Amino acid sequence: MTSTMTKTQPELTADDPFLWLEDRNGKEALDWVHRQNALTVAELQGDPSYQATFETALDLMTAEDNIPVGAALAGHVYNFWQDKTNALGLWRRTPVASYKTEKPEWETIIDFDQLSAKEGIKWVFGGASRLYPDFNRCLLYMSPDGGDANEMREFDITTKSFVEDGFRAPASKSGFSWLDKDTVLVSAAFEEEDKTQSGYPRVIKLWRRGTKLEDATPIFEGEKQHLAVGGGVEYDGDKRHVLLGKTLDFFTSHSFLRLASGENRRIPLPDDATDTAIFKGQLIFGVRSPWTTPDGTQCLPDGLYSLDFDRWIESGAFGPFETVLAPAHRVSIAGLARTQDRLFINLMDNVRGKVIACDRTADGWSLKRIALPDNGNVGISHVEHFGSSVSFSFTDFLTPSSIIWSDDNGETLQTVKSQPARFDASPYVSEQFEARSKDGTMIPYFVVRRRDQKGPVPALLYGYGGFEVPLLPGYAGIRGKLWLGRGNAYVQANIRGGGEFGPAWHQAALKGKRQNAFDDFAAVAEDVVRRGITTPAQLGIQGGSNGGLLTGTSLTQRPELFGAVIIDVPLLDMLRYTELPPGASWIAEYGDPSKPEEAAWLGAYSPYQHIAADVAYPPVLLMTSTADDRVHPGHARKMAARLQEEGHGRTLFFEETEGGHGGRGDRRPQAAQTAMRYIFLQRSLRKPA
Repeated sequence: MTSTMTKTQPELTADDPFLWLEDRNGKEALDWVHRQNALTVAELQGDPSYQATFETALDLMTAEDNIPVGAALAGHVYNFWQDKTNALGLWRRTPVASYKTEKPEWETIIDFDQLSAKEGIKWVFGGASRLYPDFNRCLLYMSPDGGDANEMREFDITTKSFVEDGFRAPASKSGFSWLDKDTVLVSAAFEEEDKTQSGYPRVIKLWRRGTKLEDATPIFEGEKQHLAVGGGVEYDGDKRHVLLGKTLDFFTSHSFLRLASGENRRIPLPDDATDTAIFKGQLIFGVRSPWTTPDGTQCLPDGLYSLDFDRWIESGAFGPFETVLAPAHRVSIAGLARTQDRLFINLMDNVRGKVIACDRTADGWSLKRIALPDNGNVGISHVEHFGSSVSFSFTDFLTPSSIIWSDDNGETLQTVKSQPARFDASPYVSEQFEARSKDGTMIPYFVVRRRDQKGPVPALLYGYGGFEVPLLPGYAGIRGKLWLGRGNAYVQANIRGGGEFGPAWHQAALKGKRQNAFDDFAAVAEDVVRRGITTPAQLGIQGGSNGGLLTGTSLTQRPELFGAVIIDVPLLDMLRYTELPPGASWIAEYGDPSKPEEAAWLGAYSPYQHIAADVAYPPVLLMTSTADDRVHPGHARKMAARLQEEGHGRTLFFEETEGGHGGRGDRRPQAAQTAMRYIFLQRSLRKPA
């Protein structure tokens, strides 16, 4: 099929008539948002089936029998919990033995609904950094709007109260880490001179108790053009390492060890080292591109390697290097985690998970597979860094999530939590197929549908394809209830750009190769039609963030392939994305529009510049958030405005006024948005008579 991309290079943004919509909180822009919201709410929430759909989504999001996922630390399991009563949530804990029972006895540490009512701000929990070795003090993070910027306050878990005259910092994208009970490492992003051009921390400072934040002592700096700096303390047994790092871009960094002398010594790994961990005196690492070590060891992507870190600290000399895990075809590393005595490697084998336990002995490394279920998404749910507990998660498209617990480093396993089934999965089947992309590459994808499907049905195709992020099988009760339960099919595409098959799979759609990801997605769409699973008129697509760029580009390049398009919290104006913070942080993924050569490839697909009046687009729903400080709402606003101006009246826009990029906070707005998406699909992809 021929592409419907415009033949000419799109104009740059000097004459953009919708720049005013980039003013996040400007009156004119918000007035436009409110008018759009009113129209969308009237159409989608006015649908006769909306209320029941909303209530189903909310009931499942806030169900009392959802799994309380937690992490063990010093004898307790900590969990953040939201339900209908606790809309903003409880941070709570229970003893490990109690957690394993059917009804744990929870101790509330902070009730965020009560705190928000008291202070008049809807605080959204952002996590906590606890103080070694007692873990009773923490640096608590709270967002005032659900965005990425958090306020930090010192909190005493024992007394369940904020520490009077303790460490406290205003909302920002700064980071904080305990050095000791009276000293905090601050990755500062308060003042403009402390920020990178992406708006992240550029300077690390030592902040001592009883002194002002502005008087903290700088100890480490990055450059303005770097992505960010960060620091923290890593414990390896009784050894404490203060690690500092410069993230040059999304995929390269320099790491440093801060010595007792105050020197910051560079750890001489390649810039694209990944999957690092310190374990029993060894530094474990992977690489994104081949690297030959000083002793001649060949390090390859998708493998793991180690060096004698203790020796390097003492002498400054690396070596010897050892292979921990050799690369294997279509097997990639999903992550590393360690207890006090064991290292765990989470692998993806043809988009299915498994976990390897890794031990260090006098003879070197030994590997042992953990006896977890096959053919699903297996992950490491938690590890106790200063203990021996570890838990694993297991799920697939038709199997509810479970938590499999071990108190002895994975030797003995016990399923301690299982999510109740949210829909009857017995009539459905999950299948894996491959589609041939434009350049011949085979692209795997999953289809979940009824076993007895006769003829094409409405289908929802989901994709992401960026930043080395994999899309893995997962159970979704809401999707099962509101989509599969109505006889529809669900399709999940593992396109290039993602992390399903390691760095090479990601790099195949990097920067000027981005079109490969869009071609892969189109190939999957064509393949599900060819197999008779659905038809173009019955095929809806959805993606968020980078996935919103994917669906936005799919809309403008191949509108004839789809019957409905959902574009969530997207990037869409790729010729201006670096002007909307923190867009500059993604230059390593997409390219730099200020450089003519890179602007050419960005402009070749940038969805906002490719909207045309004479093309028949399917119905479009764009969703974003005013408080999203990761992907600016201006992208979605401008795209909707331009589609409507060009006469595409089947364009709906909705902007949530609370919650950030990930939709943190109150579940009710999240349930409303979920319901509106399904109503939109239901109205756009009606089955043929």
